[in-house]
Amino acid sequence: MTISTLDGWIAAPKQHLPWKKTATRTTVALRWFSVFDIAGNPGAGTLAIGNTANGLVPTDATAGYPIINAFGGGAIGNIGRCEFNSSVACRIRLFDRVFAAGAYAFNANVSLASQPSYAGRMPSGIYNGTEIWVEQVTAATGNQAVNVTYLDQGGVSSSTGAVGIAAAPTVGSCWQLPLAAGDSGVQQINNVVGTVATAGTFNVMVLRSIASIRIKVANDGDIQDFLKTGMRHIFADSALYCLICPDSTSSGLPDCEFDVVNG
Repeated sequence: MTISTLDGWIAAPKQHLPWKKTATRTTVALRWFSVFDIAGNPGAGTLAIGNTANGLVPTDATAGYPIINAFGGGAIGNIGRCEFNSSVACRIRLFDRVFAAGAYAFNANVSLASQPSYAGRMPSGIYNGTEIWVEQVTAATGNQAVNVTYLDQGGVSSSTGAVGIAAAPTVGSCWQLPLAAGDSGVQQINNVVGTVATAGTFNVMVLRSIASIRIKVANDGDIQDFLKTGMRHIFADSALYCLICPDSTSSGLPDCEFDVVNG
């Protein structure tokens, strides 16, 4: 079912998904962090992906992701109302984690093969808007830098270049790798190279952005309706994943709720 009217949106079946953390992570101010392995609802996931040779396409069936009910009439729905709250001032971004590989050693040089396709998680089969991120699994010594070779949105080989965050990344640290000039999305990860650091492990991820919010002060929050979320598409097997960028040295206790709309 495709929703084309406000009445259709109001009448459509909706699922309420809670996402919260009940413990904190020590962070670095103004740096993005994963809290995937932190206790909460849903329960903690595992940081290390468990596949460096090919990578995996995470789904909601994997521990750590909210479970999304099957959609009637198709495998795609929409994100509706989003409520974001946190005990610390921060930014929170919600993604569909469509691909992940790791955990790679600090000095890895791995060419992936037989990579699983995530085309089924691309709205209308279009890869535009997907992003490459690094997630630190164990702490690094030195400025861990990562260079990823990938196929862009049109299937052309490109490279991010070697990019770090100018400091030894601690567990959960995340940073985005810039796409090559003219690229707007990622179709496949082909090669991962780690440099500079002398210890530590990391994951490489492809993320599709769903929603974003700024929590201006501690214990604040905000609600976004479908006009603010843009009715971004969600799939029945989407792996909903949040990153936190705190103003301080704690990830805080984010407490978020999302409505998924069937249609």
